[in-house]
Amino acid sequence: MAAAKKAVLGPLVGAVDQGTSSTRFLVFNSKTAELLSHHQVEIKQEFPREGWVEQDPKEILQSVYECIEKTCEKLGQLNIDISNIKAIGVSNQRETTVVWDKLTGEPLYNAVVWLDLRTQSTVENLYKRIPGNNNFVKSKTGLPLSTYFSAVKLRWLLDNVRKVQKAVEENRALFGTIDSWLIWSLTGGVNGGVHCTDVTNASRTMLFNIHSLEWDKELCDFFGIPMEILPNVRSSSEIYGLMKAGALEGVPISGCLGDQSAALVGQMCFQDGQAKNTYGTGCFLLCNTGHKCVFSEHGLLTTVAYKLGRDKPVYYALEGSVAIAGAVIRWLRDNLGIIKSSEEIEKLAKEVGTSYGCYFVPAFSGLYAPYWEPSARGIICGLTQFTNKCHIAFAALEAVCFQTREILDAMNRDCGIPLSHLQVDGGMTSNKILMQLQADILYIPVVKPSMPETTALGAAMAAGAAEGVGVWSLEPEDLSAVTMERFEPQINAEESEIRYSTWKKAVMKSMGWVTTQSPESGDPSIFCSLPLGIFIVSSMVMLIGARYISG
Repeated sequence: MAAAKKAVLGPLVGAVDQGTSSTRFLVFNSKTAELLSHHQVEIKQEFPREGWVEQDPKEILQSVYECIEKTCEKLGQLNIDISNIKAIGVSNQRETTVVWDKLTGEPLYNAVVWLDLRTQSTVENLYKRIPGNNNFVKSKTGLPLSTYFSAVKLRWLLDNVRKVQKAVEENRALFGTIDSWLIWSLTGGVNGGVHCTDVTNASRTMLFNIHSLEWDKELCDFFGIPMEILPNVRSSSEIYGLMKAGALEGVPISGCLGDQSAALVGQMCFQDGQAKNTYGTGCFLLCNTGHKCVFSEHGLLTTVAYKLGRDKPVYYALEGSVAIAGAVIRWLRDNLGIIKSSEEIEKLAKEVGTSYGCYFVPAFSGLYAPYWEPSARGIICGLTQFTNKCHIAFAALEAVCFQTREILDAMNRDCGIPLSHLQVDGGMTSNKILMQLQADILYIPVVKPSMPETTALGAAMAAGAAEGVGVWSLEPEDLSAVTMERFEPQINAEESEIRYSTWKKAVMKSMGWVTTQSPESGDPSIFCSLPLGIFIVSSMVMLIGARYISG
């Protein structure tokens, strides 16, 4: 019986999905795209100072090993032979920056997470050096100069961490985004680990020319980054190296995509004009623009979508990035204690079914697309004595939907062809209130696959399709049909517009809270955010009062 079951399954492909909030390892059937088993571990985030966000690279690596081992144990319990796993793909949080010692394998500092804001004065100083009539950074990279991307984080590490400076001087330092750190470690580390990245992750560093698909000397000189510490850039689908330890020792790692590109592949958005929105820690809407770079006039990024093989063409995408989506739920749980688990927010929101005029702008890390406004900070407004935690929970979900609407509007203006529906994925899509709100606020249908793990699926597809593996066909006729759940708008267009315009008013009020000072020495980012502190204290007083009055 067991042997028959193995025969039916055919080749399997594993995927490491290393996100901002958690690490997962998932195993798929390459013939049916069915998810067979997975394991997940939450990742700790550290906030050493206001605006700083860090993670421990060793904890991230250990979580990957743990997820692989636990998933393999679960497969064994299902009587599935792990020797059927023919390849592993890696998808990762992008822009998060790690520098490590290639001789000891030790990180030289914590990973500086994509959300981190410490580099604001670094950005301001660099911005002054860009010629007004020739923004070569934007034209070569498709990206605005922002705290979001890896180059400025790396610049900060080189300026402020002596261990990093010394390792660079002694030719011991390696830089990478999380995919590079993981692939180097998993393929042997100090014993011959492969130092590489793929085109999608490279395109988020601000050091990579998205036209030539190479590290750019002019960009590296501008940021003062030594090119010898950069990883080799490869396609998103090829064998990089073999697993050197653990239950899957000897299995090739053959797929690598930044998480949002992986979700685009997993949603099978292979045609020009197809788009998807992923609801994770942040929120990311990508639209495939085919073989051409489309530069946005409305605050979106131009990025590499994927390159599925060394000899395959590169595809580009327009992207709208929202810094805070699922992170606002985590904040309500961990910082305010309004909920005990992330799932509880749906129950609270359902109790009231409205925010009752309360609006939440979760600009904890400034505002990303379409504003690129680092001075913004989070606000909750429209509070009355009637407001309670249920209204705030509802407003938090609405905030995710309003931010997506802003990005979709920008994308429609750039592309000229409005989307007729929105394909969605990511952990938050299990929240039915959120999905219905999204359809109402966009006033178009929202379409969700029954298997929401499309980020991991995309990494598995890239790995399984790689030359030398060849267990996953990416030909349109061979791709498995995916069952979908559809959410239709249930409010009238006028009500949708009123709610959206009130939200936009709140966004305007969130801007200009923070000013940066550039001291003559010491830490380059000192934030003076007294108004935010006053606002939060007054908001909390009102909230406590509201809870007291409502019993």
